[in-house]
Amino acid sequence: MEFREVVRRRRMVRRFDDSRPVPPEVLRRALYAAQRAPSAGFSQGWDFVVLAEQAGRERFWVAATEPERPPDAWLRGVRAAPVLVLCLSDPDSYLDRYAEPDKGWSDRDPGRWPVPYWDVDTGMAAMLMLLTAVDEGLGGLFFGVPVERHEPVREALGIPANRRLVGVVALGYERERTLSPSLRRGRRAERDVVHWGRFGESEQTPS
Repeated sequence: MEFREVVRRRRMVRRFDDSRPVPPEVLRRALYAAQRAPSAGFSQGWDFVVLAEQAGRERFWVAATEPERPPDAWLRGVRAAPVLVLCLSDPDSYLDRYAEPDKGWSDRDPGRWPVPYWDVDTGMAAMLMLLTAVDEGLGGLFFGVPVERHEPVREALGIPANRRLVGVVALGYERERTLSPSLRRGRRAERDVVHWGRFGESEQTPS
């Protein structure tokens, strides 16, 4: 598939077919792509917890959801995904890397960072997984875990305290096409998003 077609087709899938497993070689290619994401200082401060077995996914869902709340349509659809990949960031790897001699910082102060690039880079790795899913004919979804459920998920899956749970990629074959109500907002026009030369300039002026 041409790259432009992969980008055009990329969408968040919310209803998966639990009768069709993800081929192991396809999952490996998605994980390979994730590890080719850019990272500041080549820190590569990410980890991926792959839940390709029912028992692991069930541990995740029990820890990530409120037990007293019945599952809604979204949760029922996503729980059917045959693969979940938890995307974790490692701030320490960045703080250590930028305290090395070639970077010139003498300490590990996170306040030096304008944004948490450990989370940004992990998000880019997740996007490469989502694009690989499209290229392989799969559906993909990136979703977050409620903050109050992070600690139960850590305990259930043995995640170290110094890792941040940036989000989860669900992979599988789409069961049925659904459209998010949010799409009714419409896509922002290019003239409102792209600014040429300075903020507010919607057209490129001849040089």
